[in-house]
Amino acid sequence: MEDLVDRIYEAAFVPDLWPVVLDDMSTISNSFGGALLVASEAHPPRFAASASIRDALIEFSSGAWRNNHRPLRWKPSLDGFLRDVDLFSPDDLETDPMRHELIRYGLGWQAGMVMPMTNGEVVIYSVERRLQDGPHEVDSIAALNAFRPHLARSGLIAARLGLERALATVSVLQNVGLPAAVMSANGRVIAANQLLDAMPSTFLSRAFDRLAIGDSRADVLFQEAVRIIAGDLTPVVRSIPLRATTERPAIVLHVLPLRRSAQDIFAGGNILVVAATVRTGSPEPSPQILSVLFDLSPAEAKLASALGSGCSLKTAALNLNITVKTARTYLERVFYKTGTQRQSELVALLRGAGPAASIAAATPV
Repeated sequence: MEDLVDRIYEAAFVPDLWPVVLDDMSTISNSFGGALLVASEAHPPRFAASASIRDALIEFSSGAWRNNHRPLRWKPSLDGFLRDVDLFSPDDLETDPMRHELIRYGLGWQAGMVMPMTNGEVVIYSVERRLQDGPHEVDSIAALNAFRPHLARSGLIAARLGLERALATVSVLQNVGLPAAVMSANGRVIAANQLLDAMPSTFLSRAFDRLAIGDSRADVLFQEAVRIIAGDLTPVVRSIPLRATTERPAIVLHVLPLRRSAQDIFAGGNILVVAATVRTGSPEPSPQILSVLFDLSPAEAKLASALGSGCSLKTAALNLNITVKTARTYLERVFYKTGTQRQSELVALLRGAGPAASIAAATPV
């Protein structure tokens, strides 16, 4: 017991330890798996979970959470963990949307503890049983409640540190001159620094604290990048060019996945957005710089650099020892990645993508 208490407090500061702690809670209560969630009425929950139910939590957080009214029934209680069978009548269970979701995930019985936070969110611990295993016994709940005060303190600390870590991330980037924001999987801004806030025509605020880009073409690429990262569909960082305006120079928006923190409660964010200013007026954009700026492959970057230097597509293909058909294929990919539609538009953009004034290797912390 003393060892588990120590690890509960350790997990508050080292989030990678939560799945093991939740596994131990499951063992103590004869459950199939356990979870720790930070939830609100307006946004998907952030969570850590046992490996056995992690896939179910990922699916739950992608949409089913909107139909979950159990936290309202599971009112904060000094008694700690409560069973679903103690809070719902048999008829209520039959009509409870979350009950049907649990069964669809291969589960069926639940016990949980709800703790409110001052910002309106709630911290929730739950342990899950499969339908065929029956409800939790009273003795199993008593075993969990022996750890109630430790779980309560640790959960609240972990949830609060998540916000502080997001704020620290964007503050560090501000110190090196990079506008930045940390976002959740659904595009909600968790933290943004003053440099980004000072660009209201570039970064537009939307309902529910979501972010949009003032340039419509760039916004299409940005929203797509957010969807891809949130869905864990690709590990590739997305870089999106924004043309110079009368208010600011050209910039490249880097959308980085926070993979290790994608679903844990400590970071509270899935996406890091960084805006880097580029110096204009370079007649010969470097393939290396273009590759970094726009996620171009080496072949795509060489073709783009040749076009930006004034070569025709046919001449560029000849110089690169590729066919014109292959060059056109590369060009279509370059159009897509740079948000352009015509070769003249691409060339104009590339000639503004010389050596960067503040391109930095922004690594999620």
